[in-house]
Amino acid sequence: MQLKTILINKLAHATLAAAVLALAGCGALRSPPPSSLAADALDAPAWLQHLERFDRAQPLPAILLLGEQHDAPAHQQWERDTIQTLARDGRLAAVVLEMAHAGTDSRALDRNPSENDVQAALQWNAAGWPWERYASVVMAAVQAGVPVYGGNLPRSAMRSVMQQAHWDQHLPSEAWERQRDAIRIGHCGLLPEAQLTPMARIQLAKDERMTQTAKALLQPGKTVLIVAGRGHVLREVGIPTWLPAHITTGVAVAQAQGAEPTRVSDRDWLVHTPAIPAEDHCAALRAQWKDGAPGANRPAAKQP
Repeated sequence: MQLKTILINKLAHATLAAAVLALAGCGALRSPPPSSLAADALDAPAWLQHLERFDRAQPLPAILLLGEQHDAPAHQQWERDTIQTLARDGRLAAVVLEMAHAGTDSRALDRNPSENDVQAALQWNAAGWPWERYASVVMAAVQAGVPVYGGNLPRSAMRSVMQQAHWDQHLPSEAWERQRDAIRIGHCGLLPEAQLTPMARIQLAKDERMTQTAKALLQPGKTVLIVAGRGHVLREVGIPTWLPAHITTGVAVAQAQGAEPTRVSDRDWLVHTPAIPAEDHCAALRAQWKDGAPGANRPAAKQP
């Protein structure tokens, strides 16, 4: 399972809530697409061909989740190509992004807006999510006339969520521990144990907010695409655990060569992409925290 998706460029946030914003959650699929269309492993071109099979054999799932590794450029290219393929045939209802907070969208923009206009509409945080990395993904939808919505939990809500114990009951105990382990591993074991549960609560709240955003956009015969860190889309602890069984969903996870593999039970499709340069993310985090213990004002590490 990929549980370590923190970005070094999120160090600029320098708060506990901002560190959590970058963590990847996990997910549980309750309504998988037909097994006749399932594919265990594909490359990106084969994935696009696979999308074409849905219209001929069976409709797309109501919600299609794409899980990325944030610092893998091939993953953003895969997302862009997926959007273009679905939009070209009129099969894409909307795109929901982890990279912008809920309450923002592109609906009021002209058909051919500038990138600056799109960033303003989505209140894009370039410090946390470099625009040059995601511009092609967002603009592919906007230029095709497909609305783009922010789906993430606003930072202003994070502090209160950290104190809300009801989030602890959403997942089975094993899945809840997976969430806590995601926080622990994502911070290289440097966080105090007492901070793991509050931060895991934010993970669940983020998944729930993206879910609610997507549910409100459902259209018969079309799919809503959610683009998020791959941990957020995995079957057992993330976004799909918030979806009722009658909403069909599909989970596609992109995996760079050499990256920690995801569980087969956590996704429907695995899309292989080229390797990315290895980095010692924990060394970078330790360097950032060398002047004090990790805490509310300490950044998180970027993890592959």
